[in-house]
This record gives sequence, structure tokens and C-alpha cells, in this order.
Amino acid sequence: MAGPAPGRRLRPLAALALVLALAPGLPTARAGQTPRPAERGPPVRLFTEEELARYGGEEEDQPIYLAVKGVVFDVTSGKEFYGRGAPYNALTGKDSTRGVAKMSLDPADLTHDTTGLTAKELEALDEVFTKVYKAKYPIVGYTARRILNEDGSPNLDFKPEDQPHFDIKDEF
Repeated sequence: MAGPAPGRRLRPLAALALVLALAPGLPTARAGQTPRPAERGPPVRLFTEEELARYGGEEEDQPIYLAVKGVVFDVTSGKEFYGRGAPYNALTGKDSTRGVAKMSLDPADLTHDTTGLTAKELEALDEVFTKVYKAKYPIVGYTARRILNEDGSPNLDFKPEDQPHFDIKDEF
């Protein structure tokens, strides 16, 4: 059977089937076997400020979450740093991007707002975001502010494929 005529595009489902068939490392089932679902962490979700505040380390039986750059991390495994009474507990239950950038626990800095940060502070933010939070803690969601504008309309600059956890094979 001949391939598509020159200049003709494959239909989206055919293209997807081709990618899945040729992609190395994707789990496959042999004849007669039921495919095993891929192991995944908890589903990624969207957090409002009020919802995120519930995970500030005050409740012994609750996970501890904090957000940096609108990405919500589960820092429960670092309870000695982020739990109730711990040195960095002030960062939890909120988006503390500015505080992380400035290495500050001042309540005025515990916000998502990066307005006026210096180039050095923004560089420090990116380094801590990548080398500490992304490297050590699972991503459990995003802040609503990252995906929605102040008026509740969609943030058209938000692209799932640009997010830290995104992997095309996990989307199918």
C-alpha cells in the first residue's frame, strides 16, 4: 500500500497511532494480556488560595504543600523543615515565590508577586525552583492564578506542554 500522496497530511488519529507504535519505552501488552496501567502519582489539580491554605502543616494528618512559581509541591517528606514549628513553615500553604527568590520569611514577601525583583533574585528563584523543589518534591498541582487571570478568564499564555511535569506519553 502506498503512503499518503505528497503534500497530504496524516489524519490526527493515524498520526497518534504511528507515534504510539514507534515510541520506545511505552508499555505494551502481549496477546491475551491485559495492559497494566502506568504507575502515576496523585492527580495534578488546581488550587485556589483558600484550598492551598489548608495544607500549611498545621494538621498532623494532612500533607504539607507549598507553591513556587505557581507550581504546588508536596513537601511532606521534608516535615522537619516545613511542618508546624519548623524553620520554613511560613512558606507553606501559599505561593511563596517572592520569599523564595529573596530568601526571606518576612510575611510581606510570602506572595506570588515577583514585581521589582532583581535579576540576581530571579536567578536565585530559578535555581531553587529547579534544584530544590523540582528535584526533591512531587508536583501535586498548580495555583489557580497560574492558569486563570484575576477576572477568572483563562490565561492564554498557559501551555500545559511548558509545565514542569508534562510528558506527552502521560497524556494518552
